[in-house]
Amino acid sequence: MKLRIAAILLWPGSTIAANTNTLPALAPPYGELPATFWEYHAAAIIASVVSLVLLAVLIGWKLLQPRPPVILPPDTVAREALAKLLQQPEDGKCLSEISQIVRRYAATVFEFPPGQLTTAEFCAALVHDQNIRGDLAGSLSSFLRECDQRKFARSSVLTRRGPLEGGTPNPLPPLNAAHRALELISLVKEVRDRRDACPTRT
Repeated sequence: MKLRIAAILLWPGSTIAANTNTLPALAPPYGELPATFWEYHAAAIIASVVSLVLLAVLIGWKLLQPRPPVILPPDTVAREALAKLLQQPEDGKCLSEISQIVRRYAATVFEFPPGQLTTAEFCAALVHDQNIRGDLAGSLSSFLRECDQRKFARSSVLTRRGPLEGGTPNPLPPLNAAHRALELISLVKEVRDRRDACPTRT
C-alpha cells in the first residue's frame, strides 16, 4: 500500500520533468528582408540633389551677372536729349547743351576723328567733308554759329531796336533751338540712310 502511494506521488513529477526537457515547436523561419527605399533609390536621389544644387548655382550666377547695356541708335539718343530741353528757357546753358548734342550726333554719323573742335573748326570739317551735301553742311554750320552768338553775347546784343534809333529795345524772337536741332537731326539721318543704302562703288 505504501509503495502504491509513493508511486502515485512520484508520477506527476516525472511527467512534469519530462515535459520541461522537451523543446517547444519553432515557428517557421522568416523570409529574406526586402531592400529599403534608400537602398533601391540612393543613386537617383543623390544625382537629383546634385543636379538641383548645380541648377540653383547656375541660375544665381546668371541673375547676378550685369546686364549688357542697351545701345540705342545715335539719332534716338540725340532726340531723347533734345526732348528734355524743349520746354527749357533758351539761356546760355540750354543753347550750349543743344549745340553739343547736334555736334556729337553729326560727328558720330559722319565719323569725324575724335577730339575737341571749336565751332569754327567743326564747321570747316563739315564743309570739306565730301560725304555731306553743301546745303546740309551750311545749315549745320549756320545753326551752330547762331547758337554760339546767342550763348556768348551780352543781353544788350540779344535785343534789336525799333525803326528809330532811339526806339525802345525789343527782345529778339526765340531761336527755337531745340526744334531746329530736331529738324537738323532728321536731315542728317536721311543723308546717312541714303549713304548706307547706296554704298560707294570701288
